[in-house]
Amino acid sequence: MAPTKPKKKSQKDKARDRLRAKASSSQSSNVQPRELLAQAAAFLEEGDPESAAPIARKAYEHIGAHGRHACAALSLLGQIHVELGDIDSARDFFAAAVKLDEDGSLPEGVGGGPEKFLWLAQLSEEGGQDSVAWYERGATALRSQIRALTESLESRPLTRDQQEAVIAEKRRKLAEVLCAVVEVYMTDLSWDEDAEDRCEACITEATMIAPESAETWQTVANVRISQERMPEAREALKRSLALWWDLPPEDPAVPPFPSRVSLVRLLIEVEMEDEAMEVTERMIGEDDRSVEVLYLGGYARFRSGERLKNSDQAPDPEVWKRKWRSSRKWLVRCLRIFQEEEYEDTRLGEHAQELLAILADNKSELGESLEDAEDEDAWEDTDDEEDEEGVDDDEDTEMQ
Repeated sequence: MAPTKPKKKSQKDKARDRLRAKASSSQSSNVQPRELLAQAAAFLEEGDPESAAPIARKAYEHIGAHGRHACAALSLLGQIHVELGDIDSARDFFAAAVKLDEDGSLPEGVGGGPEKFLWLAQLSEEGGQDSVAWYERGATALRSQIRALTESLESRPLTRDQQEAVIAEKRRKLAEVLCAVVEVYMTDLSWDEDAEDRCEACITEATMIAPESAETWQTVANVRISQERMPEAREALKRSLALWWDLPPEDPAVPPFPSRVSLVRLLIEVEMEDEAMEVTERMIGEDDRSVEVLYLGGYARFRSGERLKNSDQAPDPEVWKRKWRSSRKWLVRCLRIFQEEEYEDTRLGEHAQELLAILADNKSELGESLEDAEDEDAWEDTDDEEDEEGVDDDEDTEMQ
């Protein structure tokens, strides 16, 4: 049999091979612990925590429990074990790092700063007040860093622009931490007497220090919804959307994918279905097999069509029918991928089926269902026109 042509390696694979070769050569040479830490961090960034772990452990052994870079080694080991799924060990490493830098005042180059506190907040077994306490320690460290950087601005005029960029990033991070505290008070601690006051204080500070953060305004909207202050929630969501709406997907100001999933849920909750449809349309271009986005896209289109159908001043009936036909396409694809991937959120699947059952009851008005269609082209065909509001209800062109 003729030999097969080997597959070309990707850039990522080549980079990983170079890292392994470098790490292998370092085993027999007298490499500095800082170099070992850099190698381990590079493996972790490449998505290879298995290779990163022994190198980071070797670096820590060289450094010693109280060496200058011990805190950095422990924090890195914590992150590696998070990726390995060994949460107990990760928690132990971060806790050991905290003992070496209890207030986060060490330089970040040697493992200081707020990150270890924030990791412990997320990994807390107790959650609730324990998570809040860790988040607050991280917030305190960030405030100290911001204050020190701001005070030294005038003394370093040659690096002013760079320093201002660093300050802006620290403020954005602090706003994220404050929003995380709000999330804890709206879930685990929602019954605390001071939960609403704590949430209000956090979002007030967050909007003051990072008004350019879309996720900050999204958190404001979430709080306002819980307070049943819907007009203010809508305004906050509009402000959040305006900060990234015209930016390309790769722009760092665009919120992460999971954050935008949460955004769509909020938009639907405050009856901003048109905006929810447009956000899901963009997201499906990034991941056309996201079960949650397909579900939310279908639900938003269902809600929009339902409102038009039941309106006393309903426009042309064909408008709501197009909305529901589009909803059916999104939900059918959602359930198909739901089954293929054995998706775990059974409540999502049940609700998608309930919505499709309602659409099936209107089959005589909507036409044939796509539930039995096997051809993916049925998803991508563009056979509907834009409605009166200029929104393409099928959005299939965008999904290709």
